[in-house]
Amino acid sequence: MSQYDDENIEFDFFDEPETVEATQRRRLPRLEMPGGRGGGRPPRPPLRTPTGLVPLARLVGLIAIAIVIVIGLVFWVGSCQGKSKHDEYQAYADKVKAIAAADTRLGGDFADKFIAPGLKQSDLEASLQQFAQQEQQAYTQAQQIRAPGPLRALHQNLVDALELRAKGLSGLGDELARQGALKDTTGTTARLTAQAELLTASDVVWEQLYRIPATLELQDQGVKGVVIPGSQFVSNPDLVSARSFNILLTTRLGGASTGGTPTGKHGDGLLSVRATPQGTDLSTSGPTTVTVSSDLAFVATVENSGNFQEVNVPVTLTVTAGGKQIYRKQTPVSLIAPTEQKTVSFTGFDVPPAAFASPATVTVVVGRVPGEVNTSNNKATYSVLFTLS
Repeated sequence: MSQYDDENIEFDFFDEPETVEATQRRRLPRLEMPGGRGGGRPPRPPLRTPTGLVPLARLVGLIAIAIVIVIGLVFWVGSCQGKSKHDEYQAYADKVKAIAAADTRLGGDFADKFIAPGLKQSDLEASLQQFAQQEQQAYTQAQQIRAPGPLRALHQNLVDALELRAKGLSGLGDELARQGALKDTTGTTARLTAQAELLTASDVVWEQLYRIPATLELQDQGVKGVVIPGSQFVSNPDLVSARSFNILLTTRLGGASTGGTPTGKHGDGLLSVRATPQGTDLSTSGPTTVTVSSDLAFVATVENSGNFQEVNVPVTLTVTAGGKQIYRKQTPVSLIAPTEQKTVSFTGFDVPPAAFASPATVTVVVGRVPGEVNTSNNKATYSVLFTLS
């Protein structure tokens, strides 16, 4: 081995660490802050929401929206059902109202026929049968009405009331048409009274077993604004009483059938005249001060001073002031029994200024009834002083 070979041999058993100078030379450059070399810490990276929470939040939001939609649909459907329910009950009540109105008019025609002057047996029989046919039609019409479920059982009570009216009217006509009805006064009166009780019973059935419970049922169902109509066929129970039928047979129909004139004591008298609302009775002995107001009324009291029932008794009130008639009105007493008292009210006064300057005169006359002899108590004249206070 030569000297040159020895010089080229290198022994490298351990890797020596790099020098400080070499490390510094390879150090990464510093990051500069935005805006220059001013130094400061670098900005922190934005926080990221965990990837699992975003879908969950979206799901919760969708569920909340779905719940709101469902609740809205529930309220909308409920309101539609409520409106439909109200319309169903209203349509039913309107049909019943038409029947009730027709029956009320029929009851008025029935009463007018019984108190009509110059009544004849044949005319009354024909009218009663006609009334019965009309009531039968109302009965059939009511059967065809389909009531809402909760009212179906109560609606049958309405049908029953109409059936009672049809039977009562038909029964009255049959009894009057019976041979010898006017001769058997006692028996005919009892049978007529029994048939008339069906009419009064029908009013009770309609009111107590139909209208009142049906109204309560509507309240339970939450139905508002629907009115179940009432119906009263007999407006004056005295008209169908045993006493009225007895007078009908013995006096009115009996006298008409023979063509005779009324016998016995007949007549009506004027008892008093009162100014309301002040409550002052007029006097024939001196002037009475009467306060004029929008609700001023003169109330005349009439008494049947005879022994027989009277019908359509006319009562006339006239007011004269300054030599001029300023008011006149006639109102009939439809039916008044022996010793019975009835009142007739006169309203709607338009008192002119000239009437306040001097006393006015109020005259009341009760019309004469057939067979009346004494008319001295049928008329009275009163002096009044009108005032505003």
